[in-house]
Amino acid sequence: MIFRRPDAIVPEKTIDFRDGARIMAQQTIYLIGAGFTGWDGFPAMALEIIGKADILIGHQRHLAIFPDFKGEKRELGDLPELIEFLKKTEQHVVLLASGDPTFFGISRFLLRNFPKERIEIFPNVTSMQYAFARIKEPWDDGIFVSVHGRGMHQAVDKIIAAEKACVLTDKVNTPAAIAAELIERGAEGYEAWLCEDLGMPTEKFTKTTVRGLLDIEASELNILILIRTYEPNLVHYPLIGIDDDEFHTSKKLITKQEVRAVTLAKLQLQDDLVLWDIGAGSCSVSIEASNLMPDGKIFAVEKNPQCIGFISENLKKFCARNIKLVEAYAPDGLDDLPDPDRVFIGGAGGKLDEIIDIVSQRLRPDGVVVINAVTLDTLTRAVEFLEDHGFTVEAACINVAKTRNLTEYKMFEAQNPVYVISATKGGE
Repeated sequence: MIFRRPDAIVPEKTIDFRDGARIMAQQTIYLIGAGFTGWDGFPAMALEIIGKADILIGHQRHLAIFPDFKGEKRELGDLPELIEFLKKTEQHVVLLASGDPTFFGISRFLLRNFPKERIEIFPNVTSMQYAFARIKEPWDDGIFVSVHGRGMHQAVDKIIAAEKACVLTDKVNTPAAIAAELIERGAEGYEAWLCEDLGMPTEKFTKTTVRGLLDIEASELNILILIRTYEPNLVHYPLIGIDDDEFHTSKKLITKQEVRAVTLAKLQLQDDLVLWDIGAGSCSVSIEASNLMPDGKIFAVEKNPQCIGFISENLKKFCARNIKLVEAYAPDGLDDLPDPDRVFIGGAGGKLDEIIDIVSQRLRPDGVVVINAVTLDTLTRAVEFLEDHGFTVEAACINVAKTRNLTEYKMFEAQNPVYVISATKGGE
């Protein structure tokens, strides 16, 4: 079928007069999404606008859809140069993009540089929609992330907090690179669909595992869909208040259930914070914090070889998705971590003053530090160090007594008191 230029639509032109002087005419910029079925997949109005355009701009694969276009074709290149051209031109310009340009597309860049009134957008089916349809999988319960020209780690944070994810990749952040990061974080329980060259003769869909992605050299044009293949074991456990016996640990290396609950309350957690757990022990505080802030980032800092083994087993057992183990004796290992919003110090290894010094420098505004102490000496030093560094400090003594059976009777047995110290920088 031959593409013909219709005469039905004349692109708009706006002329602005200020103080009697004529300002350059501002043509409407048309941003039109391409689908997967050639030019006959465009809405009729979009085709009419393209037919009246002077200049058609897009990637080569998009320009090739219109072999009979009578105007000028320009391949999309450097975006700042495009902006300068659009600011100066009085010609009728159409930009071609993939799918829905407002969905991880060029529209965000255009809207930052031009008033909304000057831009008209015609969306099409997105590559993500198309991919889900082809693998016959609902997509309304998935999350959508792009690593195209972006860093990978923030995207992986979102992936591991979700049950279903669709990822736009690039040359550097490939499906194999994403798989390696997921494996590193112990989050590989996904069915993986690698969707390549969508809408092209070389279109290909490969169902595999996260580890299987490591062995595939994917096409540059691909979408990765990840669907969790198991429900987390956390359905068997409460979000907070997990029994101490459920953790792999030495009894001396765990923050016990009741104290853990108070500690988490004092940390005042929110969903997307960064938490340092220093002297993580069994990682019980981090694991319950992870349940309460699934989009957060948690760094469990520990070097004791016995604890490392316990932590590894617990992270696997409780399917912890956003906890990273840092094998170091604090304050070593803290320099490479992102600045914290919250810090829990369960053990300092005799370096409490050094740790507090670093925390006071790195803690974000309105941040909170919580320290658990079991001796009066540690309590006194912690309060003194915190106040010397400009913190406002509050301490609570947690006395817990639990019932135990004694023949046919029950009696209470007291546990050692724990001092929960909470501090805010410069607070009142």
